[in-house]
This record gives sequence, structure tokens and C-alpha cells, in this order.
Amino acid sequence: MPQPVVLSGRYVLGSLLGRGGMADVFEAHDSRLGRTVAVKMLRPDMSRDRQLRVRFEREAQAVAALNHPNIVAVYDTGERRADPLNPASVESPFMVMERVIGRTLRELSHDGAITQDKALEYVQGVLAALEYSHRAGIVHRDIKPANVMVTDETGTVKVMDFGIARAIADSGATMTQTQAVVGTAQYLSPEQAQGQTVDARSDLYSTGCLLYELLTGRPPFVGDSAVSVAYQHVQVEAPKARDFNPEVTEAVQSVLDRALQKDPAKRFPDAGAFRRALRAAGAGRVLPAAAQANDDAAATAMALAGAEAGTAEALGTGRHAAAAPPDAVDPHLGDTGEIPPAPPTDAEILLPFGERDERETRRRRHGGWIAVLLIITALVLGGGGYWLYSYLTAPPAVVMVTVPGVTNLKDTDAFAKLSQAGLQPEFTRKPSTDVAKDYAIDTLPAAGTQLAKNSRITIEISSGPSTAVIPQSIIGNTESGARDTLRSLGLVPADQSKSANSPTVPLGHVISVDPGAGQTVAIGTQVTLTISTGKVSVPDLRGRLIDDAKAALTNLGLKVQTKDTPTSSAPAGTVVDQSVAPDGAIDQGGTVVLSVATAPPSPSPSPSPTSGGKKGNETGGGNGVPTLPAFP
Repeated sequence: MPQPVVLSGRYVLGSLLGRGGMADVFEAHDSRLGRTVAVKMLRPDMSRDRQLRVRFEREAQAVAALNHPNIVAVYDTGERRADPLNPASVESPFMVMERVIGRTLRELSHDGAITQDKALEYVQGVLAALEYSHRAGIVHRDIKPANVMVTDETGTVKVMDFGIARAIADSGATMTQTQAVVGTAQYLSPEQAQGQTVDARSDLYSTGCLLYELLTGRPPFVGDSAVSVAYQHVQVEAPKARDFNPEVTEAVQSVLDRALQKDPAKRFPDAGAFRRALRAAGAGRVLPAAAQANDDAAATAMALAGAEAGTAEALGTGRHAAAAPPDAVDPHLGDTGEIPPAPPTDAEILLPFGERDERETRRRRHGGWIAVLLIITALVLGGGGYWLYSYLTAPPAVVMVTVPGVTNLKDTDAFAKLSQAGLQPEFTRKPSTDVAKDYAIDTLPAAGTQLAKNSRITIEISSGPSTAVIPQSIIGNTESGARDTLRSLGLVPADQSKSANSPTVPLGHVISVDPGAGQTVAIGTQVTLTISTGKVSVPDLRGRLIDDAKAALTNLGLKVQTKDTPTSSAPAGTVVDQSVAPDGAIDQGGTVVLSVATAPPSPSPSPSPTSGGKKGNETGGGNGVPTLPAFP
């Protein structure tokens, strides 16, 4: 009986509970504290990758700092030592976690429909965990049904798998060093899909996708590949959950609409606000639509421009900043509304005429300068206001980016590279004989082109060649191997294969194809396989010479036995019968017994005459014809 595996001298490993993308989870017994725990251990093939080891250790550090009833607790960490007798063995890090007995939300949703009330309850538990982790500075980045468990005993929600979690201060790193976007495609936030900065609101978007799936039985976006789903997260509005489940209330739909906003600024500001909105939706209160972003700068500029225009108008009157009521007419005002010059004083009247005229000239000149200064001031203020308004309302300067080359990159890598460059990629597929299927052919516009940031750009993805040649090597291949070969060429094997006998092709192998091997056909053409039964059809050999019959059977790979059959109805040396009926079948390499005609045996000689006859002959017989006496 094999010895149990003991980690750190206290954790006795038991049965395997499950497998993840990079680790295995075992049930274990803590012999020191006498409790059942779960041990999550990095698989040996993953332990050789330094980056994955760091990611695993980051999960342990992230979760160890979190103590919340809705988060799976981590008790301890360590490393399983390498086996010194096994050169291929490596150290494998592990973490000891709370043993949760229950099922994931994925399992619950697959088992049957989850009611709206239950879905809201589960998601509020997830949001409670996120609210706590976000306050601790940790962004999960991979919220999905498979990472949320519900306990069997109390129905408590437990969030687990912080394997790609990061501190908020470092959450801008949304891509690995190999330029692969982290997260699960169906639950990626738009900013994750584009490789942009990630914060707590990205977890709220993923939680919105989780709620959507619990309510409808499907994620908000589905597609043929991960990159097509990521593209939908960035560019396509999610269909209404009520379209798939009429029982979803308008209040719950309004919460979903807010959570699935493409712009993080239009989502809930934090997990607490999301949770409160769900409680209100459960009570039937509809959330107001997300407010559209206002151009506050332009509104401020308009207000400033209006104020400055009023100031200029006031300054333009020269004397009054506010208009008087129409019925309040000043008797000193003329028809033009202007104040006439004041009448000269007695002192001025007593002045000599020349001096009085000079003083009047100086007064007018002084008033003219004041008017000029007022006009200049008004122009300066008006011009400054116009400049300020133009500055605040002017569109931002266009930032140009250079289109990077993506030829021969995988479609997901090409999408990520262009998104990182500040562009919005779209896809189109076209046949190509030079570029493998699902790899980038080129971009439209081409690499090296200057485009405005956030411009749309099309990636041409290879759908493979438009035609294919059915290879000769498919003949004699196994049926499963032939089907795989046809699929790899973009051809479609027929659901039902034909069967035929063959003297040379082994049982279960391909005899022929239709269209035939060597022919060039369009991609998607259906090809019918003819498969060997492992038997040989035996021809009709009756009436043929035995040597010809033997040669015919030998050419079919069959063995021959013969037996003689005396008969006068067929020439000697010809086949008169065979053990396998004509056109019948026999296993390859089998034996056929041929019956060969031989001459019948000669008849027996006649018996000797009786003694009475002899006597009669000697006496001349009864017919009077004498007979010769017999020699002694």
C-alpha cells in the first residue's frame, strides 16, 4: 500500500477534488489542528515556469491578507520538495485553504434555472467580497461562475481563485509579458480586452456579466473564438436580458444596463453602490439611466462669454451699466438717449472767449481719450472671452499613432497589439494559401500608416486556402486518421462511410474517397470515405482449369486447397465446386477449397462362361456353330 503524501509534516493529502488551469486541488487532513482543509498545488509541469510560480505565489499573498466570510480563506503556504530519486521532479508550491463543501455557480446554472431572487442574492454576496477586497487594494480580474462557490450547508457565497489578482496600484498591467490578455473572454471588461488600465470597476463589469448569465443561462456575448467575444465586449451593446428571460424585471434590467456600460465612468463607482442598487431592484425600484457625459468645459465657457458680452455692452453705453425701465424717461436725456453736455458754469461764462474755448477743447479731448480707453478695454475683454471660449470648446489635438505590424500573429495577439497601440481593431476573414488559419494576414490600412488614436482598423484574418487537394496518403489510412486529415484541410467528411471488400486494405482502413484522391476541390466540400471490411470477394471459379483458379485466388491473397472429385460430367483438371460460394466473402488470407474433376474408374471385366456352355460348344452347341476348344 503506497505511503500517504504529507506536506510540511502536517497536511496529509487525500482525494483529488478538482483541476484548474494551473493547479490541482486536494482534500487534506491537518494532523496538527485536526481539521479538514483543501490544498491547492501547482501542477509539476507548471512549476517549471517561473512566471506561473510568481502568479501562484501572488494569489496566496493576495488572499492571505483578506479575511471575509465571502472569500475562501487561506491558512498556510509552502512547497512540496522535489523527489531526489526522480530527476524529473520539481518543487511545487501549495497553499492550504478553507475546505468549502458546495457547488460553483456554473454547476448550479447548468443544473437548472436560477430564480431572479436567488441570482440577486448570490451576486450580492460576490459584491460584498469585492467591496472588501477593493478596500484592501486587490482587484480580482477574473470574476466568473466557475470562481464562485455556494456552500451546501448555509448557502453562503464564497469567491475564490485570485490567481490573476493584482494590487490596485499595479492594476494597469492587464497583459502578460507574452502579450496575452488575462481573464476569461466571456467576462472580460472592455478595458481588459483592449489592454488598458484596469481598476475595481472592471470587476464590477465582470460581475454584471455573471448576473446576466445567472438570469439568462448564457453570458452576454458568445462567439466562435475568444477574440470575437472580446471584440463584442468592446464594440457591441449587450442584448437585453429580458429578451432571453421575460421574468427579469425592469428594475433588474436597469441595474444590468448600468453594470455593462463600456465606459468605466458610467458604471457603478464601487461594489457597495452596485450592491445597494441590487437591493433596490429586488424591491422593484428602477435605477435611472446612466447620465450622459456633459461638456462642462463648453458650458463654463459659454457662461463666461455671456458675462463678458454683458460687460462689454455696459461699457459701450459709456455711462450706464444697467438699462432703465422703458417708462422711466430722464428729462435730461435727448431723443438719442444720450446725456447732453452740461451747461457751462458762471465761472466759465466769465472767462474770456479764447480761454473758455481752450478749456472746452481740453475737456472734449479728455472725454475722447476716456471713450477710446473704454473701447479698447471692451475689445480686450471681448477678445479674451472669445479666446477663452475657443480654447475651452476647441476639440483636443489629434494624437497620431503608427499602425504596428501584425502579420502572422495569432488573431488574439494581433487584437491585443493593435489595442495597446490605441486603435480599435475589427476583423474580416479571407482565404490565404500562405498564412495559417486564424492568423493575421495584414491590416487595413497597412502597417506603418499614421492614424488618429482610437481610429478603427481592420485585421485580415486567414480563413485558410479556398481550395484543397485530397492527398494520396489518405488511401490506406485509418478512418479516424482520414477524417482528421480532411478536417485539417478544411474539407467535411461525410457522416456515413461506405463499406467494401478489399484483398489488400486492412479492416477499418480507407479503400477510396469520393471525390478521388489527387483532385482539387473547394474548401468545405463533403468527402465520402469507403472503408475496408477486412474481407475478400471470391470470384466464380467453376469450369476453370485448376492452375488458373489457383492463380486467381493467390492474387487475392488467399490460400488454396484441392480435392479430387471423380466425374464424367466435366473434363478432368477443371474446378467443379468451391468452398466459398461465387461472389461470397472470406476473411483476408483465408483458405478456399476447390473440387477438381478427375476421370471416373474403368468398369470391372465380364465373368467366365459356365461349364454347361463349354459342353455345348464342344458338342457343337445348340446353334450348330462349332467353337474352338480351350487351350489346356
